[in-house]
Amino acid sequence: MTTKNSTLHQKIRDLAKAKKAIILAHNYQPAQIQDVADVCGDSLEMSIKAAATDADIIVCCGVRFMAETAAILCPDKIVLMPNPEAGCPMADMVTPEALVKRKKELGGIPVITYVNSSAAVKAVSDICCTSANVVKVLNTLKSDEVLMTPDRNLARYAAAKTDKKVHLWEGYCPFHNDLSVETVKASKAAHPKALFMAHPECTPDVLELADSIQSTSGMIRFAGESSADQFIIGTETGLLHALSKAHPEKTFFPASDQLLCTDMKKTRLQHIWDCLENMSGRVVVEESIRIKAMDAVKKMIAIK
Repeated sequence: MTTKNSTLHQKIRDLAKAKKAIILAHNYQPAQIQDVADVCGDSLEMSIKAAATDADIIVCCGVRFMAETAAILCPDKIVLMPNPEAGCPMADMVTPEALVKRKKELGGIPVITYVNSSAAVKAVSDICCTSANVVKVLNTLKSDEVLMTPDRNLARYAAAKTDKKVHLWEGYCPFHNDLSVETVKASKAAHPKALFMAHPECTPDVLELADSIQSTSGMIRFAGESSADQFIIGTETGLLHALSKAHPEKTFFPASDQLLCTDMKKTRLQHIWDCLENMSGRVVVEESIRIKAMDAVKKMIAIK
């Protein structure tokens, strides 16, 4: 960390303390953002922390749907997004209008919506899920048929672990979806002693090559529990920083240098300082949407 960043890091920590703010960062955020945060984690961990915090201000370092989720769960808190331009291409692949229409076409079956979605989409869903608990969520529903949105790869992964009929939505993460079998095989050949961990947002043929399929938090846990000391990481490159911090005695290789989410990398330390200093980038969810979305999100959090 440069001297300038080190100084700004400390100023942010001091300001957050003075304003009784908590800084949450997703595992895909740049290293310096993860290092300044109070809590780093996946979407589920961020949601749980947001729901439980007694802070007055929540600074959400991630993409828009994450800040919206914090605002859904914490209407009495001020939720700030350091860089409001950080969005999610997958979340943009589904709209509430299109989802309502599709649900009607399928006879009103339950809708499981990945947390990587807008508040408005969550509001017309029955329950949310993350990559960490998607299978548990699916198996808690009594219906024999469900519609899962927006990630088709996550839906296929979950469908393979249940007897339910799962209808897919044709959405996907552009970065995970583009990780190819050829790229993974080349990485495995370059690191023959390494185990390959893949995120369930990857395509089915890539998941077939995985030694373990995990969410980002699951990858950190698996690396700690495994006797292996080398791992190939099939998810966004930001996780390598979190993995190396948690397990400095082990070695981690990216499955591909192209697994880099440009939106996740839009946040800078200066953005965090500016939003806290000026109370800018506030995210507010319309109350009529928030109440409905909160039901779906709270159902997700309740599933252990």
